[in-house]
Amino acid sequence: MTTNVLMTNANDLVAFLQKPASEFTKADIISFVMEKGIKMVNFMYPGGDGKLKTLNFVLTDIDYLDTILTYGERVDGSSLFDFIQASSSDLYVLPRFCTAFVDPFAEIPTLDFLCSFFDKDGNPLASSPEHTLTKAAAAFTQKTGMEFQAMGELEYYVIRPDEDVFPAIDQHGYHESAPYAKTNDFRTLCMAYIARAGGHIKYGHSEVGNFKLNGLNYEQNEIEFLPVNVREAADELMIAKWIIRNLAYRHQLNVTFAPKITNGKAGSGLHIHMRMLKDGKNMMLKNGVLSEDARRMIAGLMDLAPSITAFGNKNPTSYFRLVPHQEAPTNVCWGDRNRSVLVRVPLGWNAGVDMAHIANPKEKEQPLDATFKQTVEIRSSDGSADLYQLLAGICVACRHGFEMPDALEVAQRTYVDVNIHDKQNEKILAHLAQLPDSCSASADCLQRQRAVFEEGGVFSKEMIDGIIRQLKSFHDATLRHDIEGDQEATRMLVRTYFHCG
Repeated sequence: MTTNVLMTNANDLVAFLQKPASEFTKADIISFVMEKGIKMVNFMYPGGDGKLKTLNFVLTDIDYLDTILTYGERVDGSSLFDFIQASSSDLYVLPRFCTAFVDPFAEIPTLDFLCSFFDKDGNPLASSPEHTLTKAAAAFTQKTGMEFQAMGELEYYVIRPDEDVFPAIDQHGYHESAPYAKTNDFRTLCMAYIARAGGHIKYGHSEVGNFKLNGLNYEQNEIEFLPVNVREAADELMIAKWIIRNLAYRHQLNVTFAPKITNGKAGSGLHIHMRMLKDGKNMMLKNGVLSEDARRMIAGLMDLAPSITAFGNKNPTSYFRLVPHQEAPTNVCWGDRNRSVLVRVPLGWNAGVDMAHIANPKEKEQPLDATFKQTVEIRSSDGSADLYQLLAGICVACRHGFEMPDALEVAQRTYVDVNIHDKQNEKILAHLAQLPDSCSASADCLQRQRAVFEEGGVFSKEMIDGIIRQLKSFHDATLRHDIEGDQEATRMLVRTYFHCG
């Protein structure tokens, strides 16, 4: 990272310390606290419900700061995770220095950290989602010799009173500008706050969904991130959701990451893009086309797609989004630039044309290599996901593709190059597997495929048992059929899971 980039970095610690966050040390943190007059520290960590929890410390002296940075603190694990018994519930939480950021909401100068869980023996908690992702990423690298990178597309609705001025066209909000899009300023403020907390943002925009309901205006937005190491990607999404909710609260707005709000309107997904790097080089392409390694990765996603929903689609409303004839996927297949498939290969910059020169003739034409930009995208997950479990599950699936002897055949068999929702393509659909239609069905898929996720101790048996138990507790095997057309039952369901994940 160059000096100029460090000096202008949105993260106050990076700019002050003149080093990337990955290199932060305890001495760096203490130096920043002393120089900037930080008075409090927050330890933050996700619980079993996928939401961030907070432990506050007031800094009385530097010795106490050194103590909490070195030793962490105890927490009650049984109140955070349902797989931990009250009789042996003590856990440690230790801050990860690379996640430090200045709290943008605190009146008292405060430094926040994301934390890792440790058990009574001082080992990383085997069943914690964050450590599960760490193990998944390490297993992928050990198998392939490559680094797994990811980034998310965070979709959400902003809800505000309907002013009935400059009304947007229903379900046509994609990339809309003000004044037809009413919450663009709120989104850009969220983006600025997320960047200050260390988030690597690609862009933001208004999304398709906009509608009016009971005097309120629902406007869909998206913030998309840049690809980073998969563990860092989960941290950034976690903090981003926390920031968006806090900003909404302070601006007297409501936001929801719920997968489905009402019938006939766009649901919100959490699309995950991924790529593989070796010696800093993107390995997704070879000679301008998708590489064999990329197709092996996709084959693993195809094979484990039904059970990935157990990590990425965590409540019954998820399966009201995963229905036919919308942009959300239902069939296990993949394709190029095709938004009706489960895994999409987005349009790349592979034409070898300097478009910037054509658009700006005064710019000198130059040869381009944009292979670093190529990713593939899985489109099934949504805002109910446990972010660490989801990215760990995707990472396992991609590694699994390298272990499948028939991976390239699976990739060829599940490739489609047509709109799979068109009636004339029904024969193509006949041989494709389907995503589950309920939490209960998702649990069954995970039960059948759990051995792959548990291989090498990546997902613990306790975690898989807990996920299956949680999904089965919804008793929703026939729910989608049972309440079809019942608007009041649907509204009740949406209200129950409105602030998921």
